[in-house]
Amino acid sequence: MILPIYAYGQPVLKKKGEDIGPEFPNLAGLIEDMWETMYNAHGVGLAAPQVGHSIRLFVVDTLQMAKEEKEVKGIKQVFINAQLIEEEGEPWPYEEGCLSIPDIRGDVERMPQLRLRWVDETFRAFEEVFTGMEARVIQHEYDHIEGRLFTERLKPIKRRLIQRRLDNIKKGQVEVEYRMKFTAPR
Repeated sequence: MILPIYAYGQPVLKKKGEDIGPEFPNLAGLIEDMWETMYNAHGVGLAAPQVGHSIRLFVVDTLQMAKEEKEVKGIKQVFINAQLIEEEGEPWPYEEGCLSIPDIRGDVERMPQLRLRWVDETFRAFEEVFTGMEARVIQHEYDHIEGRLFTERLKPIKRRLIQRRLDNIKKGQVEVEYRMKFTAPR
């Protein structure tokens, strides 16, 4: 089932997600719905807060990017209860966007390498180092489960320039090709 994506201004996007266990109600169904919702919106990642759940769950599929960019090897993975262990390298800028903040993009500096610990949908534990675009997408989704949005990582002048557009998104005054849930009625 395609779920509505929560738009900028929804309180759940600013909450730190809580760890979950295998007993979380209909976890397999939620994960399946998140994949379907992400693909429907043409995303490469989606975090549970973006569909209204303040939990530490996100999905990433960069395999679709690997077809277009040679540096991207691509991963398709469910991350539950992820914990960032370390980030390394020289920060590099890249233009990011977000399904919860449609039509706004901006250069975000992120470290090119990270070490992450998480469990998958079967609650098997993993620890791995990710680099490049995979690291960036994971960092973006990880920010969501920490209650942080990519716009908070933009340079102050850029944040000022987009403020009116952010306010319009909060009010539902934006055109999107997927279902969204806004704080104010459209």
